[in-house]
Amino acid sequence: MADIFAALYFSFLNTTPENPTDESRDYCLLSNGHICPIYYAALARRGFFPIEEMQKLRKIDSLLQGHPKLSIPGVENSSGPLGHGLSQAIGIALSLKMDGKKNRVVCCMSDGEHQEGQTWEAVMSAHKWNLGNLIAIMDYNGLQIEGTTDEIMPMGDLAQKYRDFGWEVREIDGHDLTQILETLSCADANEKPTMIVARTVLGKGVSFMENNWAYHDWAGKPGDAEKALAELTA
Repeated sequence: MADIFAALYFSFLNTTPENPTDESRDYCLLSNGHICPIYYAALARRGFFPIEEMQKLRKIDSLLQGHPKLSIPGVENSSGPLGHGLSQAIGIALSLKMDGKKNRVVCCMSDGEHQEGQTWEAVMSAHKWNLGNLIAIMDYNGLQIEGTTDEIMPMGDLAQKYRDFGWEVREIDGHDLTQILETLSCADANEKPTMIVARTVLGKGVSFMENNWAYHDWAGKPGDAEKALAELTA
């Protein structure tokens, strides 16, 4: 998701870090809040809060905890249980549409949260209300806690399911910045909700982390961070 957040916050979204609640802003919601470290990094680099705050991640009294919360500048939703983010995004998108406003709403999601029933209620609602101001981005890496999504709870062809529910669907390489930016630009012109299925590799660029579901919720052992940084900067 690093490439996607970079595209969103440094090219696509209309945001003003010096005034995070500007009424003309675009909204970006994170549904799978457990990936918040990379989300926080994007917000910090964009200037919503000092980069030094990242050193306090998940520490007592830190601004930055294991799930985003509304008290963090730039954060639009508090997360926790999976499957709630799309419903929250739809509420914002519908409100903006009813008020005749042009703000865009982006919801970043996981593939695994599509095992939650509420997600599909939200999918139907977005189509019913014809929310062309809504873009959802699915981090499709095929992994979740304790295994692959196919092993835990097979979901079939998620892209086709969204098409069946009336969404515009684009499938891309979630690590290709050019594809991401071009697809976001196309989605911006749609008159119905858009789902961007971004196929990604968990731990991309770090040999011992790639496609290893254990790193879904494990910070690793001492020395892993140094090894990872060495590979990424080689």
